[in-house]
This record gives sequence, C-alpha cells and structure tokens, in this order.
Amino acid sequence: MKRMLTQILGIILAIVCVSNSFLMQGPMASSSHNSVCVKRSLSLSSCVAQEARSLELFSATPLIYSIPLSKLCYPHPVYLKLDLLQKSGSFKDRGMAHLCATVHKVYDANRKMKQTDATEDVVARLRLISSSGGNAGLAVTTVAQRIPGMEVFVVVPETTKPLVIEKLRSLGAEVTIHGENWNNADALAREWVEEANEKGVSAVYVSPYDNPLLWTGHSTVIDEIITQLLESPSSAHLKIGAVLASVGGGGLLCGIFEGIERNYYGENEIRANVVRGSKVVACETEGAASFAASFAASLSSSASEEKKNPSIVRLSGINSVATSLGALEVTPAVMQRAHRHQDRGQGGSGEDVLSYVCTDIEAVDACIKFASDHRMLVEPACGAALAPLYSERMRSALLDELRQVENSAIVVEVCGGSGVNLNLLEGWKLQFLGGKT
Repeated sequence: MKRMLTQILGIILAIVCVSNSFLMQGPMASSSHNSVCVKRSLSLSSCVAQEARSLELFSATPLIYSIPLSKLCYPHPVYLKLDLLQKSGSFKDRGMAHLCATVHKVYDANRKMKQTDATEDVVARLRLISSSGGNAGLAVTTVAQRIPGMEVFVVVPETTKPLVIEKLRSLGAEVTIHGENWNNADALAREWVEEANEKGVSAVYVSPYDNPLLWTGHSTVIDEIITQLLESPSSAHLKIGAVLASVGGGGLLCGIFEGIERNYYGENEIRANVVRGSKVVACETEGAASFAASFAASLSSSASEEKKNPSIVRLSGINSVATSLGALEVTPAVMQRAHRHQDRGQGGSGEDVLSYVCTDIEAVDACIKFASDHRMLVEPACGAALAPLYSERMRSALLDELRQVENSAIVVEVCGGSGVNLNLLEGWKLQFLGGKT
C-alpha cells in the first residue's frame, strides 16, 4: 500500500509539473492561447499563494527605496525587494512553500482515498529528500515544519558552511555531508529517493531549483513588486526597467521570467505596463557562472535550434566564494525562458536579457557596502546581484542599457542567504579587500 501511494504521488506530481510548465508557454503559442493560459496560470498562482500564506509558509516581503543606490544610478530609482527577510533567510521559501503545499495536498488526498481499512498503517510521515548548498535545505525544512506529517533529509556538499549545517540540524533536518560540490550531493539524494521508494517508503525528491512548482512559487515575487510599486504614490508611474537577480541553478530566474510573462500577458493593462520593456539581469560570480557560459554558447547557435534544444554548458568545477551559486549547470528551462523573453522584444533598445559576471572581490565589496548603506547582512551569492550597482564598471554598462527607457526603476531581488554572519563578513573583507572598504 505504501509503495502504491508513493507511485501515485510521483505520477500526479509529474502531471502537475508538466501542466504548470505548459501553462507558461506564452509567446511560443498564439496570443489568444496565451490569454487562456494566463487566466489559468493567474488563477493557479493566486490559489497557491493564498493557501501558502494562510499557512504562513512564506512572507510578502518589503520593497524599499534605496537612497544610496538611487544616487549612484540616477536618474533611475533603485528599489530593493527584501527576500532576505523570509523565515529561512532567503527567497527560496517562496518556491518551497508552493512545492510542499502541493505535495502535501496530493499525498494527503491519495492517502485518504486508499485508506480502506481504518486499522491499516498508511499514515506514515512523508519523507522529503533534498540536496542543497544550504539555503534550499533551510527553506524546505522551515516550510515543512508548518505542514503536518513531513520529515526532511538534506544532503549538502563539503563546501557548506558549518553555520548553515548547524542551522539545518537545529530546525530538525537530518543532514548528511557528501561530495565536493552540490552535484555530488544531489546524486546521493536522488539515490536515496529511489531506494526509499523501492522499500515502500513514501519519499519525494526536492530539487533546490529544477521544478516547475518551485518556479511558480518564486514568480510571486514579481506579483508583489508590481503591486507594491503601484500602491505607492511615489512609484505608481514607474516601469520596471531592470530586475537584477543572482543565478545558481536558475530556479529564481525561471520564476522571475514566469512572473513577468504572466503579468505582461494578463488582462490588467496597468500591471502589464509595469513590466513592458523590463530587462532581466542574470548575476553571477566568476568561478560559478554556469548561466553565463550557457548564455554565451546560445548566442553562437542557430536561433531556431537553440529555442528547441538550448545549449547547456557544464562547468568543470566551482571556484568562488559564492558557494550558494555552485551548480555546475543551469536548468535548460531557464535558457528556454530567457529566449522567450528576448523574442518578446520588449526593451526597445539593447538586449532584454543581460548576463553580468562579477569577481569575488566585487561580490564581497557589494556585501560590505550594502551592510554599511542598509544595515543588513547578505552572503556573496546575493552580493553578485548588488555588484552591478556598486561596481562602476558594471553600473555604467547597465545605465547605458537603460538610457532610452524613461521613468524606469531598477529592482534588485535581495535574495538573502543564511551563510553569513559578522565574523564571516569580516573574514571575507580581510581575504578579498585586505580589510579595506
């Protein structure tokens, strides 16, 4: 019976994922088809978001105007989306809330449907097995705490900070350290799921970034940003000129593309106008730039072939202080969505998807300056999304891209990350900046 429940759960989740992905095909289909898909996906997103919020699985975070960064980026005001204030410390609560709520609903419904004998033991806990560099594991553990009947197992690579491992264990996760990078840890997590299912144990693999359920959860950040801009008299006239976000495996970026696409093709023209012309800036560090590698390869391929089979470049290893960005390759879905965003041609001038790669020094410098300017701590993986504004080299390039986009704001997804404290920040400052700021 347990094995049957596990198999049913896997099949239904696969259908949910495929359906969710199909709803967001957007520009690949006709405009009338887009309209139908958008209505369905808006309804889905709204329903899931309401349920997740009712269970307090993730938070609607503040969008604040940054005086220091707006001065640097004049005439474009800069807004910070503070997802570092999520319960686990990062944006990943959004996707994990959607995924875990969906998994729980499917599992619980099928458990009740198959429970014909009241004395039969079919109420075993559902095992969530995840691989993580830290933040995804913290998110799934934090979210699962609020849903009855779930237990979490997390496999982390050897590069994971002791601080993060301690946090995971304190939250109740079973933690195993394995492999020199996330890909090694992920392989073991997948093996465990297969072994558990073969034994009839109800177990589900939870990817840190490669699942349509995660992407739809992450897409709520765009819904919130649009609403927050429109609700403020000082920003109601603004469009989003650029959204800056860090990229590891590409889950957050998939969600950002999905959120922009959903609102762009929605029936609310006011909301659509906010994202009309929006550029998406994918931010990484040297030594962990898997998106940049695939993006560069895609530009040299034939356009039609690239859309069907995007070029995915696998890095030979990760060599960066931003260990949370340490996926050797991005999900193909993020390249497909990047091409769709480019095809939409919203920007009017320049490119609509930009790939910016900073040095470890620039990422750490951004973390230090951000802490000084805004009195908040973020890890270098998040510093990669702030570096294009703090680094004169990248800032001038970005402002040049936005020169013809009037009344446009720059929005930074401050994704957060729990792998930071005062001691670590001071250590990075000494290591990369020689103690200077």
